[in-house]
Amino acid sequence: MHRTPTPRFRRSQLAAAVLALASITAAHADNAAPAARYVSASHASGTTTQLPRGVTPLHYIVSITPDAAASTFKGEAAIKVAVDAPTASITFNALNLTFAAAAIEGAGGSKQVTRKIEFDADKQTATVHFAEPVAKGEYLLRIDYSGKIGTQATGLFSLDYDTPQGRQRALYTQFENSDARSMLPSWDEPDYKATFDLNVVVPSNQMAVGNMPIISSEELGNGMKHVYFATTPRMSTYLLFFGLGDFERATAMSDGTEIGVITKKGALAQSRFALDESAALLREYNDYFGVRYPLPKLDNIAAPGRSQFFGAMENWGAVFTFEYGLLLDPAISTQSDKENIYTTLSHEMAHQWFGDLVTMRWWDDLWLNEGFASWMESRTTERLHPEWNTALSNVGGRESAMSQDALRTTHPVVQRIATVEQASQAFDGITYQKGEAVIRMLEAYVGADTWRTAVRSYMRKHAYGNTVSDDLWREVDAAAGKPVSAIAHDFTLQPGVPMITVGEAVCRNGNTRVRLTQTEFSKDQPDKKPLSWKVPVIASTVGNGKLATVLVRDGKATLNVPGCGALLVNAGQSGYYRTVYAPANTRALAHSFARLAPIDQLGLLADSQSLGLAGAQNLADFLELVKATPLSADPQVLGKVAASLGSLYEQYAGDPARQQAFGRFAVARLAPMMAQTGWEARAGEASSVATLRGHLIAILGDMGEPGVLAEARRRYAASEQDPAAMPAPLRRTILGVVAQHADAATWEQLHARAQQEKTPLVKNQLYDLLASSDDPALAQRALALALTDEPGVTNSPAMISRVSRTHPELAFDFALAHLEQVNARIDASSRSRYFPRLAAASAQPDMIAKLEAYAQAHLPAGARGDADSSVAGIKYRIKLRAERLPAVDAWLAKQAG
Repeated sequence: MHRTPTPRFRRSQLAAAVLALASITAAHADNAAPAARYVSASHASGTTTQLPRGVTPLHYIVSITPDAAASTFKGEAAIKVAVDAPTASITFNALNLTFAAAAIEGAGGSKQVTRKIEFDADKQTATVHFAEPVAKGEYLLRIDYSGKIGTQATGLFSLDYDTPQGRQRALYTQFENSDARSMLPSWDEPDYKATFDLNVVVPSNQMAVGNMPIISSEELGNGMKHVYFATTPRMSTYLLFFGLGDFERATAMSDGTEIGVITKKGALAQSRFALDESAALLREYNDYFGVRYPLPKLDNIAAPGRSQFFGAMENWGAVFTFEYGLLLDPAISTQSDKENIYTTLSHEMAHQWFGDLVTMRWWDDLWLNEGFASWMESRTTERLHPEWNTALSNVGGRESAMSQDALRTTHPVVQRIATVEQASQAFDGITYQKGEAVIRMLEAYVGADTWRTAVRSYMRKHAYGNTVSDDLWREVDAAAGKPVSAIAHDFTLQPGVPMITVGEAVCRNGNTRVRLTQTEFSKDQPDKKPLSWKVPVIASTVGNGKLATVLVRDGKATLNVPGCGALLVNAGQSGYYRTVYAPANTRALAHSFARLAPIDQLGLLADSQSLGLAGAQNLADFLELVKATPLSADPQVLGKVAASLGSLYEQYAGDPARQQAFGRFAVARLAPMMAQTGWEARAGEASSVATLRGHLIAILGDMGEPGVLAEARRRYAASEQDPAAMPAPLRRTILGVVAQHADAATWEQLHARAQQEKTPLVKNQLYDLLASSDDPALAQRALALALTDEPGVTNSPAMISRVSRTHPELAFDFALAHLEQVNARIDASSRSRYFPRLAAASAQPDMIAKLEAYAQAHLPAGARGDADSSVAGIKYRIKLRAERLPAVDAWLAKQAG
């Protein structure tokens, strides 16, 4: 639905309408404890709010005049509001804004200048008071204000980058989840949808970008122009976008929509893949959703730099993406980069429906945006690029979610969000990967066609509106003709991972009969009372291929499966649960492992490893599967074996003798894979082989395998004279091995390269490499470098984070010792996440005390989710090393004997 454009709002109109007021600034202390600020309430409708009800925005006319050099902007807003009952004040969100004037106009020209303006920095609100109560009706609230342009990717921010012509600065916005309030006074909650008219006064030689096409541009003289964008559809504030810079744009038409890609000048050629794939994706989504994309254009905007907390943002009609997630640079890009760009595109474009057209009512149901976009990205990649065989990666996403979900610090998919910081912390593996996995399980349960019917009905009924999860479940129940919502509630309203224990199988008359029991898989609470789920189970016997299904209720079920071979539960890996087999069946599956489908090989490896590490079964069972994996297995299965061995190798860190013993086994298993894959790409090889090659080099390099180290160093040295020695698909991997094992002279060489590099994508990678050294002294140098101006404000926090992967204690102690400087490089709403993540890879008991002390001193209780998760992860890692690795040692000794 398109609304008729509202008459444009010009700067002179506001000045004539209001009297100047004293400047009142909404101060926001850098070191404030933010999570204590927002105590939410629930509206009578059940919608959470942090604002008083009774005044509703209908339409915004916003004029912005940025001064990029001064990092400030001036703004004017005319907001059409509906007042439900007489009131003498109106409260809305505002953050770091200075108000110069405000007034309210009613029908017939009646007008009141505000009597007083109050700011609440803790609640991030402003309240305008009037001398006389405003009656029920519709009004125009006018505000003249100014604000700041930040340097981190939040609110209206700037990104600086190098070009052959010198340093350039571009402006962008990032408003999710609650930062529109820092560029415009607004009702900055997802349920307050409105339409927007944005206009900007900007340099004539720069390109301005918004959600909608430009409808007019007026030259003002003195090198400035006034640009007006068309009216948006009804949408939430966090989806508003504005960009400005020395850009260029390429376009194509797809299904009647203009598709565009916008880059800094000189980089447009690198966007061709993104442009072509966007056109195909739009056609696919128009068909799948049954509701056509409603805006006249859809741009993908590539920006230099990076954030520690997101890679892209689904602003309606103007998707923001950092360059590494959108551009293919032939000098450095790999097959993995290409596939990652595609998944980013497909994820953000899916949001144009799930999130933009239909938006969750409050952040409790964030998964309605992110879980569905993640599922849609996977589904669509499988459909449009089957040659990548990305269906296998679904197992990895599910495993990532289960790893978090099996700790005591987990949370339900639908969770209670009471603060802005809690909303920020909700962007995690439970919301994304578990949400995606639950959708995949339910789709498999009801059937793909039934699921699509439900999604289409959901889109039609709730377009331009806000929803909660039950709005979707009603459509699924109706389409399926059975109460799917009962299963959905179990998996979304309570946390944790079901565990299905498979009893002894009995084969009679060509069928296998087995008893299933449901408990709960936990990594750090083995004795907890299990929750109960209704679990859809799909099973088969190896060699038969026929599937049997059952719904496990009340903790038990009996399953009858055609055939009498080894029993495979969760066949096809659509289920979100762990599976534990009786010993005889475990051995039978190991013997039949080479005959399993690749996705089931991945699932069996993942279950066996996780169950073994948690003590739910013998870890030797996993190692036997590793031995049973043939070299002819799918490259992604070989990659899983390599990654698992690499992970176990890292668990031995700090114990050189035992680590070397495990390393000898791991290298012996991986070396034949490397020999088979080789260093040189072969004509016509599958894309997954190219990805496997990079993984093997990186993992063997991490283990210090002499042959890989020597070849990486040889190629690095030869590349000075022969660039082909480090081909683009391996350049980053080779440099990574060299940097990880660098001496001081090599580190200085890499540093000099980083200083001289002008291409942002390459420059970012080089500074990341400088922070990846195994040598603590060089890691310390990288940390010191991170706090200088040299790397750039977005690389600085990334470098500290990179050091923390290898040296978590060093990175955390350094960041805490330089708290003020690090805080200056992290946006305020993300600090509760950044510092705990620096400690997350530790396995040292004293880190627990340090992290808990940090949380106590700097984080109120409502903002400690990431800190608690990091502590839980450290405790589990300590337990794993003490209680699980001895089983690996014993198995290795037995193999040697």
